[in-house]
Amino acid sequence: MSEARLFRKLTTLENTMTKFKTTLIALATAVPVLAFSLPSQAAMSPYMKTALVDVCKAAMSNKMHSFNETTKSYHLKDKTIALKVMCNGTDIISFAENHGADKTAAKLQRSIGSVSIIDTAGIEKLNVNFTE
Repeated sequence: MSEARLFRKLTTLENTMTKFKTTLIALATAVPVLAFSLPSQAAMSPYMKTALVDVCKAAMSNKMHSFNETTKSYHLKDKTIALKVMCNGTDIISFAENHGADKTAAKLQRSIGSVSIIDTAGIEKLNVNFTE
């Protein structure tokens, strides 16, 4: 085998290895990003959607007994609801206030206590849209 031919094969092999390394680095970078973004993009189960719609409807009713029974039946805590649930694109406390449900909004606000914006910035929200 001539030196020129051997040199071309080695150059081709080096180029292939460089492409392989670049692809491997790109995949190693993309996999963690996908791992964090896929759960938020995942479809909501019918049970979860029903639970969230029921909680939103109970929150806007301003009937504390109804709200308490709904949250209890789905084993949800007020603080979790206050921090993570959005109804029709609005956080649940504002949603309740917008519908005149002051008792529900006050209860959810009390459940949070003193939480700063920094504490809630990283929390993933669950949004459900429904017709009122």
